[in-house]
Amino acid sequence: MRIQHRNKLTSFTLSSLLLAQPASLSAATAPQRPNIVIILADDLGFGDTGCYGATKIPTPNIDRLGRQGLRFTDAHSPSATCTPSRYAMLTGQYPWRKAGTGILPGNAPLIIDPQHATLPSILKKAGYQTGIVGKWHLGLGDKGGPDWNGEIKPGPLEVGFDYAFFQPSTSDRVPCVYIENHHVANLDPHDPIEVSYGNPIGDEPTGKDHPELLKMGLSREHNGSGHAGTIIDGISRIGYMTGGHAARWKDGDKADVLTGKAVDFIKQNKDRPFFLEFATHDPHVPRVPNARFVGKSGCGARGDAIVQFDWCVGQIVSTLETLNLSSNTMVILSSDNGPVLDDGYADRAEEDVNGHTPAGPLRGGKYVIYEGGTRVPFLVSWPGRVSPGVSDALVCLVDFSASFAALTGQKIPAGDAPDSVNVLSALLGETRNGRDKLVEHDGGQTLAFRDGLWKYIETDKRFRLALESQVRYSPVGELYNLSHDLGETNNLNVAQPGTSKKLSMELDAVRKSLQ
Repeated sequence: MRIQHRNKLTSFTLSSLLLAQPASLSAATAPQRPNIVIILADDLGFGDTGCYGATKIPTPNIDRLGRQGLRFTDAHSPSATCTPSRYAMLTGQYPWRKAGTGILPGNAPLIIDPQHATLPSILKKAGYQTGIVGKWHLGLGDKGGPDWNGEIKPGPLEVGFDYAFFQPSTSDRVPCVYIENHHVANLDPHDPIEVSYGNPIGDEPTGKDHPELLKMGLSREHNGSGHAGTIIDGISRIGYMTGGHAARWKDGDKADVLTGKAVDFIKQNKDRPFFLEFATHDPHVPRVPNARFVGKSGCGARGDAIVQFDWCVGQIVSTLETLNLSSNTMVILSSDNGPVLDDGYADRAEEDVNGHTPAGPLRGGKYVIYEGGTRVPFLVSWPGRVSPGVSDALVCLVDFSASFAALTGQKIPAGDAPDSVNVLSALLGETRNGRDKLVEHDGGQTLAFRDGLWKYIETDKRFRLALESQVRYSPVGELYNLSHDLGETNNLNVAQPGTSKKLSMELDAVRKSLQ
């Protein structure tokens, strides 16, 4: 049977917690090959856009996508932070099952096993031209990391992408360069790149030693911490680098550069099925929107970065329309995790919030196990195929592999994408039933278990960054009924110990299921 979404606890069986059984395909969901575009924001919160209730930040392009498509209210990233979410989205495996999938340094080796099926490799086998533009942050090279001055592999091309133009890590980590396929773009061989996440290298100034050179200072929470490394484009980063001056990006130009590459990929592949992951850097720190977006939100740099992201979305949608591809293209917009304000730099994100609520009605945000950490915006647009509306189906980015395999008639090899559930019917709006069980992850050691609208948070294992020090998980576990407590304010763990015990046992069974 197919895992379904219900508002009450379901009977526990191990099979209901593992792979969803293949759903029968209706005539409407028989194997097809529409173009697929995933637009993945970086740190965009549940309440950050107009179609999810924001009133302070104008997002007309995203709102239009929401009006003409299906807006999900219970969609989740696999984790409350970047690397683990992206790992799960591409592999179909919960990130906490594999060691080394936490937030990676910029010189980490590839953490995806090229021998296993991935979302792009599944679609490539279905005849798609596959591409990624934007943020990667899943490591590069073999053990020991990449050779920045030579052929950089394995990487995106080895796990199923035909084309890749990307930044290796986050925008606040070195190296601050783009990579096209296997090589650093615009690299001068006479100015080789060196990268260190240990001791400083080279003679370039750092934020720690030369704060007077910074155009964006460090926040009090982070002053003297990892963000005080090499200064690139007036901003100190996490880590140290030297060389590669001609290849270094300008922060204010990144949205234009990456969006241009994404548009080019669409144009070059307009006559054949394509899959594009467009992973933008907004509104992640450092928030340096192009000058034409500065002051457009009324909510400071973070709000302006969201306005810039909305422009990027508009460029993609406009390109599809101009090429007459809209009716044969499924566009999905989402985020890798929930929102954060102070994330290292003194960009006045907290002071300029101006009444805006990035997580909407949800508790928590990035790095946190509460709903605000993983419940994210999620829009599906496919004009003429997906009817406009709102869905409360429970879905997750980890479900893409199974769902798109079903869409395109592909079979996933046994053992691959073990946590991916086929929720295609929910994505197409044919049903409001998605999965009814989901493991949520804070990015470290703490897990939560969703069964319908019940949520159990296991005993706190104390993963927390300094900026989230105000968050205190219960030392004895937490239980919430999200049907009438979406903000997770009333812990029912003591009042309903039987329910907590049941969900704890189910979570433990999932944890042990693939060991």
